[in-house]
Amino acid sequence: MVGTVRTIESDQDVLGEADLSILDVDELQNLGINAADIQKLRAAGIYAISTVLSTTRRNLLKVKGLSEVKVEKIKEAAGKLMNVGFISAADQAHARRRVIAISTGSKQLDLILGGGIKTMSITEVFGEYRCGKTQLAHTFCVTAQLPKEMGGAEGKVAYIDTEGTFRPERLKDIADRFGVDPDQVWDNVSYARALNSEHQMELIEKLGATFADGSYRLLIVDSIMAQFRVDYSGRGELNERQQKLNQMLGRLNRLSEEYNVAVFMTNQVQSDPGASALFAAADGRKPVGGHVLAHASATRILLRKGRGEERVAKLQDSPDMPEREATYIIGEGGIQDVA
Repeated sequence: MVGTVRTIESDQDVLGEADLSILDVDELQNLGINAADIQKLRAAGIYAISTVLSTTRRNLLKVKGLSEVKVEKIKEAAGKLMNVGFISAADQAHARRRVIAISTGSKQLDLILGGGIKTMSITEVFGEYRCGKTQLAHTFCVTAQLPKEMGGAEGKVAYIDTEGTFRPERLKDIADRFGVDPDQVWDNVSYARALNSEHQMELIEKLGATFADGSYRLLIVDSIMAQFRVDYSGRGELNERQQKLNQMLGRLNRLSEEYNVAVFMTNQVQSDPGASALFAAADGRKPVGGHVLAHASATRILLRKGRGEERVAKLQDSPDMPEREATYIIGEGGIQDVA
C-alpha cells in the first residue's frame, strides 16, 4: 500500500476539531493581561494556556518582570479559559478520543502495544546494543507522518539526538518501504543534537514554541540518559542527577499531554545482578535512571536479542495492555515482522 506524506504547515492540516484545543497565551489579552506580560511568558517558553496552568506560581515568579500580583492575575485569567478541575469520566473518555496510536512498523509489535505507541503518553524502550532502539526511533520518524489508516498520525516529528546516532539516510530507506516521498519525510523531521544534559533540557523547554501550531505528533529522545551519565558521575552526584532528570521528565510529560504528542525515549541498560525482578531484564540488566524514570514512563518495553536476526520486545509496563512479547527484525525498511 502506498502512502502519502505532505509538507505539514499548520494545525489545520493535521488536526481534527477535537484537537483544536491548544489555546495560545495570546488569549489572555482578552481577559486584561497586557501584551508585554504575554511576551514575557513566551520568552520563558510558555506558549499555551495549559502550560500556564501547569506551571507553579513559584516558577512563574522566576519569569523576569512578573510580580506576585501579575502572576495571580495571569493564573486567574488562564483558569477562566480552561477548566482544570474535576470532570466526569464520560468527559475524560471524550478527551481521550484525541489519542493516536503510531505504528512501530511491525504488526506483531503493534498488537502487544494496542496499535502502537500513543500520543499524550511517554513510551520508553531499553535494551543492550544492536537490539533496534535507534532503528525503532528512525522507523517512527516515517510512520508518524503516514495517514491514520496506515498506522500513522499525520504529523511532524521532533528528534533530540544525544549520542550522534541519527542517520537521515535511513529515513529514505524506510520511506521507500512505505511508498512515500523521502524528501517530504525529511522536511517534516526537526533534528537537534544535544551537547550535554543542560542543553538537552534547553531544547526540550523550547519545544513549546515548536509544538504550539499543533502540527507535531511525535517527540523522540535517543537516548534519554546518555548525557546524564557523562555529566553526573559517582554516588555523590546521584541525587542532583535524579532531581534534574525528574524535572526533565516532568516537562516531557506536560508536553505530551498539552500538545497531544507521543514521547518516545530510548534508554541504556546497566548490569545489576541484585536488581529486583520488576526492573531487571532476564540477564540481570536493568534500565538506567532508576525509579524516577520508571515512574515517568507510562509504557516500558524491554528489547533483547533472539534467535539469529530476530529480536524480542517484551512489554513490561503499560496502563492499557497486559505483559506480552513480540518478535521482529531490523531490515532495510526499518522495524518489521519476521518473514
